[in-house]
Parts: sequence; C-alpha cells; structure tokens
Amino acid sequence: MNKIIFTLCIILVLSRGNESKSQPGTRFNEKELRVKWELVSNNYQGRGAALSAFTLINRGKKNFPASGWTLYFNSSQPVVNANATAGAAIVHVNGDMYKLSPGPSFTALKKKDSVRIEYYTDGLLINYTAVPCGLYIVWDTDPAKGYALADYAVKKLENTTTGIVTPEKIFRKSSLIKDIPATQLPKVFPTPVSYRETGAAFILDSSIRIEAAELFRAEAGYLSSSLEGLLKKSLHTGTGGKVIRLKQAAMAPEAYRLSVRADSVEITAATGAGIFYGIQSLFSLLPADTWAYSHSSLTVPGIEVTDEPRFGYRSFLLDVARNFKSKETLFKVLDLMALYKMNVLHLHFSDDEGWRIEIPSLPELTEVGARRGHTADGKSLLPPSYAAGPEPGKSMGSGYYTRADYIEILKYATVRHIRVMPEIESPGHSRAAIKAMDARYEKYLKAGQPVEAERYLLRDLQDQSVYSSAQQWTDNVMCVARPSVYRFLEKVIDELQAMYKDAGAPLATIHLGGDEVPAGAWERSPLCQQLIREDPQLAETNDLWYYYFGKLNTILRSKGLFLSGWEEAGMRKTKLDGKNAMIVNPRLANEGMQLHVWNNVTGWGAEDLPYRLANAGYKVVLSPVTNNYLDLAYYKHPDEPGYYWGGFQDIDKPFDFIPFDYYKTSKEDPDGNPADPAVFVGKDRLTDFGKSNIAGIQGLLWGENMRSNEQLEYLLLPKLLGVAERAWAQDPAWAAEKDSTRFGELYRDAWSVFVNVIGKRELPRLDYYAGGFQYRIPAAGALAENGKLLVNCQFPGLQLRYTSDGSEPQSTSKLITAPVTEKGTLKIRVFDSRGRGSRTITVENP
Repeated sequence: MNKIIFTLCIILVLSRGNESKSQPGTRFNEKELRVKWELVSNNYQGRGAALSAFTLINRGKKNFPASGWTLYFNSSQPVVNANATAGAAIVHVNGDMYKLSPGPSFTALKKKDSVRIEYYTDGLLINYTAVPCGLYIVWDTDPAKGYALADYAVKKLENTTTGIVTPEKIFRKSSLIKDIPATQLPKVFPTPVSYRETGAAFILDSSIRIEAAELFRAEAGYLSSSLEGLLKKSLHTGTGGKVIRLKQAAMAPEAYRLSVRADSVEITAATGAGIFYGIQSLFSLLPADTWAYSHSSLTVPGIEVTDEPRFGYRSFLLDVARNFKSKETLFKVLDLMALYKMNVLHLHFSDDEGWRIEIPSLPELTEVGARRGHTADGKSLLPPSYAAGPEPGKSMGSGYYTRADYIEILKYATVRHIRVMPEIESPGHSRAAIKAMDARYEKYLKAGQPVEAERYLLRDLQDQSVYSSAQQWTDNVMCVARPSVYRFLEKVIDELQAMYKDAGAPLATIHLGGDEVPAGAWERSPLCQQLIREDPQLAETNDLWYYYFGKLNTILRSKGLFLSGWEEAGMRKTKLDGKNAMIVNPRLANEGMQLHVWNNVTGWGAEDLPYRLANAGYKVVLSPVTNNYLDLAYYKHPDEPGYYWGGFQDIDKPFDFIPFDYYKTSKEDPDGNPADPAVFVGKDRLTDFGKSNIAGIQGLLWGENMRSNEQLEYLLLPKLLGVAERAWAQDPAWAAEKDSTRFGELYRDAWSVFVNVIGKRELPRLDYYAGGFQYRIPAAGALAENGKLLVNCQFPGLQLRYTSDGSEPQSTSKLITAPVTEKGTLKIRVFDSRGRGSRTITVENP
C-alpha cells in the first residue's frame, strides 16, 4: 500500500511538472510582468559610468516568484557590477547578452508590488541605442524556451550629458548655408569634371530610338527597359526620329561624355561602365518626380558633360551579418549605388552573430549560423544578440541568401556595373562559423565518423585561452594552427567562386577580415603553442597572425584572387618602451594585398594609420571611422539613434573628408567636442608614392542597430551621398586652399551648393526612386531673437511647419516662410514632398 501511495505521488509531481511546461496558467504569466528601465545618473561617481535601474512590477493576480526564473537582455554597454541591488545579480552571458537572476535574498512580488534593481555600465549613456533591449524571461521548469516581455517601458532620456545638440546650435550651423535658386544648381550629381548647360531641351517620349555600339548592347537594354518603365510604353524600334546614341571612343576606363541636344542624346565612352555612368547622369537631369508616376513625355535640359571618377574604387559596406537584409532590400541598395555611380558592394555576410550565404556542402553554416534564438545549451542556435528575441525567425536576427538568391544578387549588381566583394570574417569575429562547425563536428562524431567530424572544425577543443572581444565575445576566434581551418576557408572560397562563375559576375578579391582579434587569444591553445615550438619562423603567439595571413594569401593567389583585409592584416604587434604597440608590417606590402583602413579615430593615436600603410606600399581603401561610419548617430542627442563610440556623423563629415589630407578638416573628437590640433603633430603625411596606393573610398553601414529597413535607410541616407560625392568628384578647390580665410569662403560656397542640390534635387528624387527611401529628415534649427523666432533647416527645399496649440505639426500645419512672430510655446517639424516629418522640436518665443 505504501509503495502504491509513493508511486502515485511521483506520478502527481511529474504530471504537475509537465503541466507547468505546457500550460502557463499553472505558473506566473509573464505577460503580467511589467518592466521599466530608467537612466538614474550619467558619469556615476565621476567614473565615466552610467547608473541605471530596472523596475519589475507585478500586474497579475499571482505572486511573481522569488526564484525559478532568469531575465535575459541585450546591452551594448558592458555591465560593470555583477551584484545589482535588491538581491539580484546581473551576469554576462556572451556578446551583448546578459542575464538578471534573483539571489537568495530576493523576495516574491505580490500583486501590484514592484522592485527596483540598480546597476551601472561602462561609459556614458547618451541615446536610446544604448538602452537595454530584447528582454525575455526563461523559467527554470522549461529552460529551453524563452518568453518575450512585451510590456517594457523606457523612461524618456533627457539631458543625458553635456554638449547635447540644441535647436539653437542647429540654427547657427545652418545659418551659414546660402539658399540657392534651383535653376542655378548643377543638374548632374555627383559633381562632374565639366558641366555646361546649352538651353536646348530634348523631349523624351516613346518615339525615341536607341542606337548602340555592339559593345554596349547590355547598357542599351538597361536604358531601354528603364525608360519604358518611366513612360509605360515600348520605345520606337524603326528608323528616323529622335535618337539616343551610345558611342564608343578612346577614353579612360570609367569616363564618359554626355551631350543633350534638341534632336538627340549622345553618350560616349570606351567601356560599358562609362556608358552606364553617362546613363545615370541622364537620369540625374530628369525632374525629381519622374519616378512618382508614369509620363507621356519628359523634358531633358540641354547639357554638355565630360566626366570621370577621381577614384576607381567607390565602395559601400553593408553589414548583413548582425541583422539580415532581404534580397529585395539589396536590390534597392544596388539601385541607389548605381544612381550615384558607386561600383563596389562590400558584403559583410559573416560575423559573430550570423552567417548569411548558403554553402550547400556545409549546411550547418545556415542551419545554425543563420538563426538566432534561445536554447538551453546554445548549440542549435546562435544567441539572440541585438534584440533578436528568443524565437528564431521573428526578427532580422535570422535569415540567409540561398545559393540561387546570391547568384540573382550578383547578376543584378553586374548589370549595374557593381562588383560584389564578399567578406569572410576571420580569424576573429568568427563565432557563427565556429559554432556551425561545432554542430557539424557533433553530428559526425555521433555517427561514428571522427575523421569527418574534424574535417572543417574551426577551434582547438582543448583551448583554455581567456579573452573578450570588442563586442564582448569570449569564444569567437578560429584556431589558426588547425589545418581544418584552411580546409574550411578553401571550401567556402571554392563554392563562392562557383556562384560568381554561374552568375557571370567578376570576382578579383575576397575580403578575409583580420580585425579585432582580442588579446589573450591562442595563448593557452595547445595546438597553437605546439605550432610555435615546431615552426622556426614563429617565436611567440603574436607571430601566428602573420603565419595565418601568409597562408591565406597563398590560397587566394592559387585561385587567381588577391587578398583584401582590415588594416591589422598589414600590421605587426610589438613593444615600444615596454608597452604594446602596432607597427606597419612590410612583409606583405608587395603581395598585392588591399587593406580597408578604418582606425583613424581622433585622439586614439592612430590618426595617420591609413597614410602609414599607403606610404609603406599597401593598397588602401580609406574607410575612416571619423567620416564614413554611417551607422554612427548623426549628432549628440538622445533621440538620434546609432552608436557613438567613434564620434558623431552627419552628412558634413563625408563631405568634409579630404582623402589626401584629412587632418585639415578633422574638427571633432569622438565626444563631439572640438578636436585638439596637437593630436596631429608629428603624424605621418601622405607621400606622393602613398597617394598612388590610395585605391578609393568606402562608406560603411554596420548592422547592429539596423533592425528594420526603416532604420537602415535612416542611417544610410542622406549620408551616403556625401561619400558618393567625395569618391567620384575631383579634388575640390577649397581642399587645396592654404589661406584659412579663403579656405573658409570656398568651403562655405561649396557646402551651400551641395546641401541645396541634396535638398532641392536629390531628396525629392529619392522620395520616389526605386520605390522611395525613408531617408532621415533633419530636425529644424531655431533661435529666438528680438521678439521673433528665426527658423531654418540643413537642406533648403524642405518645408518647415509649426503649431502653437501644443499639437504635433502635420504636413498641413502653418508653413514657415519668414521669422515667426507668434508668441508662446511652438512645435516645429521639417517635411519632405510626401509629407513625412522630422523629429519635433519645442521652443519658446517669449
């Protein structure tokens, strides 16, 4: 009898345990937990840290338990104190993932009770990007499943730090801009070498025909389909009438001439690329609303243009590893790049947080490496970094391009004379690949195939090295001593090359990463230390770096490719006065390697690094944090999204960039304060030899905060137009001016023309081009003076509207065309041609 009772008790307990897993009603319902977050204090205790607080509020009828749960969240700001208040602890999981757990002294929350948990993080918290996100809860009874916490509120950030950009600051900066009539603005962008209007307009309608040299058949087809899309009619295919001629002549590779007369349009070039850029300039002449609706005819102004790019390498890096972007989104980005004559898409498809291209022979790369979500053991999914949430497929944290998708992307790019350069991040930033190959290892090991299990393994299973990467990962570095690492990379490279061949797309180089391998990596790897002992060319752990890139260089050269990488691939770690230092490594300078150099942060000590590498013989793509990191916040303000570790970046930063002497216009430090000129004293300048090694310019949009297409377009535009101008246009007159007064005058004139072109021609075009872009509309500037409110905008041509009754301004609110005399509290917004509005500013007109 006792045995029967005991058995029944066990059955009852197990039944209740299973019931708690399947029926949330038997435990506290996480939907009834409200979480609030607030910034308590910045620069906490003068330590450069931010004191913050979570408040948990029980909105349910049951007690929120004192134990048996863990709350996970993402934070780009490292948590400093593990022991938070109220008996709770915050522990770093990996990357940007943290977990908050109750300790022994944590007490249950009764109905309507709350508890406040304070903690602090490293660095100032300036905007909403730095606020914790991606909250979800996991119950101990079901550790494999996470439940997203939808009831999460963030207290409004106000006066987070000194130097916040105010409406007055915006007004004073924008007051230097001249309002130039649209009729006086150049009609081709980026700025061409030679431009002259003739006054003889060409009427573009379906009666035109296209004549093209045999070499330019593909470009003729692109032009024909584009015009038919605008006119909604097929073009004339007979003889006679008006004509657009695509002519061949001896010119520089990407140069073109465009001549628009009353009876014809002629585009002349030596290559298809030159013809294509002439076509884009023809499109630039069309009215901004051309793409808004179909037209029976379009008027093209008479013009004579002679043009060629300053740099042959005009690149945009798009990070799809951190947050995936669909094939259709890439098509739209490629259309944008084509319009502004950019010719390289640097596709950052792999990183710690994701692998985004299908490699059919290694399915785990996308089965594991392309999916983020919560698991109990972290083996079948990557962790839900960057607010991906606990369930895979519910955010841009998951996703990949099939082989067919990628071939389609390559074909689309090739038609637009854009080369797609894939980047396989290695040996650091490789966690997605490492964990995917771990899954493959376990699969084959369980199948009793140990040799196959290790064929593509990317880590030393006995490695005890301790390190933390720039993004707080503790296990993201490949073991460069494993032959299987190079076997893996060759396999991926071979399959990528096959895709390019099938697409008919050019592939001259593959970017193999090379940045931010953290200190401590490989130090306690038995395989790495064994390699150092056995290879006479290796004396210490740092030498593994050159060993690795030497092998990669050999692999790529054997396949007819050259190696691209980040700057560290051309650097050597050493000691200077007993301290760690990085110097230029001449070892690979003559191997044709191309370096994308990002680190020129003002005040960090490497301001001249791009010039040092170019002077040493490396081909350099200027990719500066200071001017071209498009994911940085526009300026210092709580409502401006984006990172700010490398400074702030509005469209003036890429416009201001002087490729051969960027010291001259380095105006701010990373905190947004005036730069100290002393940091440039003694820095290397670019030699004439170094100038010959500057391959081009790149704008970069890292993906940590691109959790929607709207966020992508907000951070991308209009800043990308500054990159396009500086990459294509010749060196502006103001850049070479030595007299400071004259420099200022020339610069302000050029800046005024640029922002007028952007505001009156390019932004209205982008309202509709390629389906329309949701570019950032800048907030208004305002200054109360002598009883009047003076209002302006960064881009002349946009509309300013206001209300005085406390309501939000709409596209039908009162239009501002002169100083506002109405008194009181005014709300002001800037609007585009579609009625989209900027952030609202609130000002007093006393």
